[in-house]
Amino acid sequence: MSNKLRVLVTGGAGFLGSHLCRSLLNKNCKVICVDNFYSSHHSNIEVLKNNPNFLFIEQDVCELNIKNKVDHIYNLACPASPVHYQSNPVKTIQTNILGSLNVLELAKRNKAKILQASTSEVYGDPEISPQKEDYWGNVNPIGIRSCYDEGKRAAETLFFDYYREYGLNIKVCRIFNTYGPYMAQNDGRVISNFIIQALNNKDLSIYGSGLQTRSFCYVDDLIEGLIKIMNTEDSFTGPINLGNDLELSIKDIAEKIIHLSNSQSSIKYIKAVSDDPMQRKPDLTLAKKIINWESKTSLNQGLNLTIDYFRDILKK
Repeated sequence: MSNKLRVLVTGGAGFLGSHLCRSLLNKNCKVICVDNFYSSHHSNIEVLKNNPNFLFIEQDVCELNIKNKVDHIYNLACPASPVHYQSNPVKTIQTNILGSLNVLELAKRNKAKILQASTSEVYGDPEISPQKEDYWGNVNPIGIRSCYDEGKRAAETLFFDYYREYGLNIKVCRIFNTYGPYMAQNDGRVISNFIIQALNNKDLSIYGSGLQTRSFCYVDDLIEGLIKIMNTEDSFTGPINLGNDLELSIKDIAEKIIHLSNSQSSIKYIKAVSDDPMQRKPDLTLAKKIINWESKTSLNQGLNLTIDYFRDILKK
């Protein structure tokens, strides 16, 4: 009988999910990856399929039917970029709510520990900065982003209700903007958009003034934080912020990417999008205290690694 930890990762073929699967396999876990390829890609996990500790199941989390015994569940299933979650908003909120119910029931049957990958979007367009975990947010419940924002808020509610009603061992993590290799070319996120435009010497498109701020965390640091949160004492539920607290304007990011990629691109300003938050910066006090974690990869280092990845992809 194997004593390897059996870990289920929903959304495991996505950007974060595929990195998480790799890291767990490197820690000698048995990994079950579930994905329906709505916003992910086969290529992200192709190399993992040769690993005897890796099992891929193509399935929609809204119709989850897993018979395997699991010890830990990471629920990452949900499109995370506006391009994908706004293209089918009903499906997005179903994934957040029905998907969460399904993974919570699976955790309950298996007496498994379960982590919800929530998001900084639960803070909406924040009226305080940096955002602490006890801030309830400023979200438009009927806006074009609310299928994702409110879906993730509802998922957090479900997790805490299962914790209170059934004593389920939960962890809720609020992930701030993350970037790195294996981001999808077409996912509409600012870093991948800018890098692809810069490498093609096309104008970098900034929505609005470019003065809106974000904090970008390199993916390897984020994954280390997720695993550390899963391994906290059972008494710790979160929510807990994970991200980088270096706050930069979108304009600064664009200029930095043009410089690092030796691009001939200029910046083009286009009409602002609805409900786009002006500010986003995590308060990481809790992460530093509970899991002794902070983002280590410098922005230049992380951007160079990501630019190299996309340069290779664009050559293929």
